[in-house]
Amino acid sequence: MELGMVGLGRMGANMAERLVRGGHKVTGVDPGAAAREQAAARGIGAAATLAELVAALPAPRAVWLMVPAGAVDATLAELQPLLAAGDTVIDGGNSNYKDTMRRAEELRAHGLHYVDSGTSGGVWGLQEGYSLMIGGDEAAVERLRPIFETLAPAADRGWGRVGPSGAGHFTKMIHNGIEYGMMQAYAEGFAILGRKAEFGLDLEQIAQIWRHGSVVRSWLLDLSADALAKNPTLQGIAPYVEDSGEGRWTVAEAIDLDVSAPVITASLMERLRSREKDSFADKLLAAMRNEFGGHAVRKE
Repeated sequence: MELGMVGLGRMGANMAERLVRGGHKVTGVDPGAAAREQAAARGIGAAATLAELVAALPAPRAVWLMVPAGAVDATLAELQPLLAAGDTVIDGGNSNYKDTMRRAEELRAHGLHYVDSGTSGGVWGLQEGYSLMIGGDEAAVERLRPIFETLAPAADRGWGRVGPSGAGHFTKMIHNGIEYGMMQAYAEGFAILGRKAEFGLDLEQIAQIWRHGSVVRSWLLDLSADALAKNPTLQGIAPYVEDSGEGRWTVAEAIDLDVSAPVITASLMERLRSREKDSFADKLLAAMRNEFGGHAVRKE
């Protein structure tokens, strides 16, 4: 197939290259000249503008967006007038599923298909393949089957249409919420192991043991083992954890649906707490302990 890729950052360029390796023709667009040059060196066609990209694609066109969630509406506003009825736009980023449902309705009025593809795989996707959670019109998804089969780890696994427009991004949102909880559990467990100084535990060795046969084995554990092998004490890494926003959306959705999700919620709170360099709450806790029990207060 032929596909247009909007956004040639690390994810977009890697996905485009995997498609090229699979025999597809991909033309990409990116505002950065360096990104376009690097893409061209990887066998990806390069366009300087969206108009140039659309002109290079045969009808019915398929255009894949790999841009930040906050840039999707602006990109669609520029892209939509360039497209024709029957064309399909795929949003492979981490958009809020409610925005996806709105965008699908807006594009449907112009005769355009809007497919949401929640995409997991990170920097390893080029080599290992991507997990694709897809929402949208069944016929539109089926037409793009060769693209999904090539991006996925295998043609018959790792991808699927999970429902109508918005369902793909909703599923990916929950996927990321689960990821928050799993990562937090690993982090806390290894912190406890590391604190047991009398045993002198080798955390990387333990991670390697758990990777084989253990009920807690996973790709996240594989990555933890790699990180500990490279930097056993994690020296130089600040205890500051960002969040993509999908954990917040997952917690909000759980509240809306009256679903108890304490682990995911706590993991999100821990990420927010990691950013507090001067915690007023912790200072007040220390002050209260001093007031009711005379416990010592450490001075700054």
